[in-house]
Amino acid sequence: MGVFGDVADLYDDVRPDYPTELADLIRAYHGRTPDTVVEIGAGTGKGTAVLLRLGAPVTCVEPDPRMAARLTARFPRARVVTSTFERWQPPAGGAPLLACALAWHWLGPATRNRRAHDALTPGGTLAVFGHTYDYADPGQSRALDGFFRATGPSTVKRPAGWFERDITDSRLFTDVRAAHLQRDVPLPAERYLQLVRTFGPYRILTPDEQARGLAALRRLVDGLGAPVVLRLRTTLVLARRPRLVDAGS
Repeated sequence: MGVFGDVADLYDDVRPDYPTELADLIRAYHGRTPDTVVEIGAGTGKGTAVLLRLGAPVTCVEPDPRMAARLTARFPRARVVTSTFERWQPPAGGAPLLACALAWHWLGPATRNRRAHDALTPGGTLAVFGHTYDYADPGQSRALDGFFRATGPSTVKRPAGWFERDITDSRLFTDVRAAHLQRDVPLPAERYLQLVRTFGPYRILTPDEQARGLAALRRLVDGLGAPVVLRLRTTLVLARRPRLVDAGS
């Protein structure tokens, strides 16, 4: 997640927000307002905005100090811990609600489910959510997908809800549920180019590769005509750490 620090302000400005109804879905699943919430890989606070709507104290774990600073400025009510999830120490007794917004793929595949399980109280809730980016117009979709496949700075289209299978397949959680929301987001050409600049596969390119890729993308987008209409699919996956009585039965 450290690749985003030098564009923290741009990331916070251009990345789409999450639907506010996610908070209601999380609360309904959890059964009440949680005593506390811990967010993993909080970034600049796109997910934090949803979690604060639960009305509970929120601790945000974010490894990049520049992202953490932007998060602190946006949400002074949240407690921000600058640490990786792997180095972070859960509170004694665990967290009643552990959340992760569009950062699950940055955590170690072999350990993320076990660490999340162990960080929760028995009966606690895991809430993982994120966007999948697509395009509403088939012509734009063909052109832009073809460009990214050919040039490298891809938006990395993982299957919507891939983390539901990841969490389910770990066999560490019970009552795994998923909710899906969709909306179309029109972006002027320049705004779309700014968004692409915040994607991980673009950030890891060299400066020269970034400049060449962005110039080529600008020519393509200008030819498509504005706006680029994103089809944004938001998936929320909820799961529960088994209670001790359940685990022993």
